[in-house]
Amino acid sequence: MPQRKRIYSGIQPTAVMTIGNYFGAVQNWVRLQDECDCVYCVVDLHAMIATHDAGELRYASKEMFVSLLAAGIDPDRTTVYIQSTVPEQTELCWMLATLTSLGDLSRMTQFKEKSALLKGGHAGDESAFVSAGLLFYPVLQAADILAYRTDCVPVGQDQSQHLELSRGIARRFNSRFGYLFPEPETLHAPITKVLSTADPSRKMSKSLGPRHYIGLFEEEDSIRKKIRSAVTDSGRPGQGAGADAEDPRDRRASPGIENLLTLLAACGHEDDARQMREDYFSGTLRYVNLKGLTADALVALTGEMRDRRAEILRRETDLDGRIKAMAERARSMAGETLALARDKMGMFSPPT
Repeated sequence: MPQRKRIYSGIQPTAVMTIGNYFGAVQNWVRLQDECDCVYCVVDLHAMIATHDAGELRYASKEMFVSLLAAGIDPDRTTVYIQSTVPEQTELCWMLATLTSLGDLSRMTQFKEKSALLKGGHAGDESAFVSAGLLFYPVLQAADILAYRTDCVPVGQDQSQHLELSRGIARRFNSRFGYLFPEPETLHAPITKVLSTADPSRKMSKSLGPRHYIGLFEEEDSIRKKIRSAVTDSGRPGQGAGADAEDPRDRRASPGIENLLTLLAACGHEDDARQMREDYFSGTLRYVNLKGLTADALVALTGEMRDRRAEILRRETDLDGRIKAMAERARSMAGETLALARDKMGMFSPPT
């Protein structure tokens, strides 16, 4: 049988997994387990780029690990671990840094945008601290990916430049020292973009505050309240921007309506979402019906997720032991790659 492709991806350690995280990435990760060799990581080292509290970071990393299991990541067939438990990646990061130009890093769009944001958008304003880690972030990301000799990485548009850098680093290493790393390809998978129900001009994000996100394990009353107050249209149904497109397939409702339809479909109610879209453009949609159905679908999903999370916490009596076991599995994989890279680059082996 042909060898299964290896997939790698990571997620930030926020204590709350949102439905945006789930529909935008994790739901697809769960599906990929059936056809690929998957490695998934809670990237706590990457999170250190921002000012953080040590206790909160540790708590959030553990919570995200549990959330991934509850969302459907199966540790019996998938390697899921916390980044800081695998020091082999950080050593490989330094080795790969010697093959990365400063110019490449300084041209990264995310570095330019985030550093400008930290400085208040003024290049000469040094009042905000910009960590060197923000510049170095893509090299650690490359080490994450290449440590497992990854074939494919599911990425959004905002990470495509970083993946291209990883490909370039792999190419440079292979050219100088002999082949070791596959050049990781972009995995083109359906990605559901979920917006804030309070402000559908913005991506759903925990950083915007509680009104702007819905947690994957959130309680029913809170979800219904947020959907009930979700932004829709000003005006009657069917008059959203893009409603007059000649091709019916190109017609778009207002951002708020599109977001609710997206949520409804993502919960598995594609037929209902399709019918309500038709009702919208015919001017017969009742927003209260759309909100009610969307709330029902989300409540059913989050209820199931809460039950699974409770079962995991009941069953996993030694969660720290599970995290350690996953770290050992990841370290074995990354350690094999590191040993080969050290030898090819002419480094001495560490004492055993």
